[in-house]
Amino acid sequence: MIRLSPPLRVAVLGAGGLGQAAMRVLAPKEEMKLVAVADSRGFAMDPEGLDTETILDLCAKRASVGTAPGVGQLVDDPLGAILERSEAIDGIFLALPNLPNEFIPQTVERFARGGFRGVMVDALKRTAAVELMFELDPLLRQAQITYIVGAGATPGLLTAAANLAAQSYQTVESVEIYFGVGISNWEAYRATIREDIAHLPGFDVEKARKMTDEEIEAELERRNGILELVNMEHADDVILERAGVVDRDRVTVGGIVDTRSPKKPVSTTMRLTGVTFEGKRSTHTFTLGDETSMAANVCGPVFGYMKAGWWLRSLGAYGVLSSANVMPQFVR
Repeated sequence: MIRLSPPLRVAVLGAGGLGQAAMRVLAPKEEMKLVAVADSRGFAMDPEGLDTETILDLCAKRASVGTAPGVGQLVDDPLGAILERSEAIDGIFLALPNLPNEFIPQTVERFARGGFRGVMVDALKRTAAVELMFELDPLLRQAQITYIVGAGATPGLLTAAANLAAQSYQTVESVEIYFGVGISNWEAYRATIREDIAHLPGFDVEKARKMTDEEIEAELERRNGILELVNMEHADDVILERAGVVDRDRVTVGGIVDTRSPKKPVSTTMRLTGVTFEGKRSTHTFTLGDETSMAANVCGPVFGYMKAGWWLRSLGAYGVLSSANVMPQFVR
């Protein structure tokens, strides 16, 4: 049994919807504690552990975490400030915007060259961004960083389920991931919705990145708050291909996002079809409970992968791994 004692000291980079959800997930944990948070205007840090409710209250008021009494600072370069203090951090979750594709890989490179030594995890979704992360493997090995890419829900939880399901088969013919996401207000997950819009016909990463909040609201209004996503550029494909499960062109990802209701519009499923050694074709289906939110299905696995990454790092395993290479470990 893997136990973290003393608790892992965790930094969350990004204080948007996903970053705030990550803080809520961490709050009751005994094996991990939140010691640092950064947003675009400042940072808060306490090696003994931050008061999560104080930080979340600031986020709710749209104030910077840098205004947290006694532990916050408003600075021009919050990520640089965290890096300067990274000797007091064991694990980092990059809950940063995924646009442009280069942003998170460039941030990781900066931390590696800046002397951070520990575990890093992300919830990257786009294939191009994840491929950039794999290119950093030599650097992260040299820096003694254990990095797990695509550690959210998809890629992440569902990608790992596909790898596990594949073991029943001699050959895998296809993997189909279809998700349902419900949120009551798109502004709670601005970066995520912006990235989803980039997958729509007529849009791309650059166009979505340049859209104002008013333009996004107008686009959502035209669609009655519903985003129907088909054949997305989702990194489950490259992750499963690199894990040897199936060629990337046999992986399809799509889904429906309702930006006006917390109820899932459809159930989230992973369907893997293959042929057994007896020549029988069959399909394994993995379905997430409708009551579990996007935040729960992303942030839970993120920290499960962080715990697994810390254990692997203790064994001397460095570099870039994926959610299909590692089994996440439950964080108590």
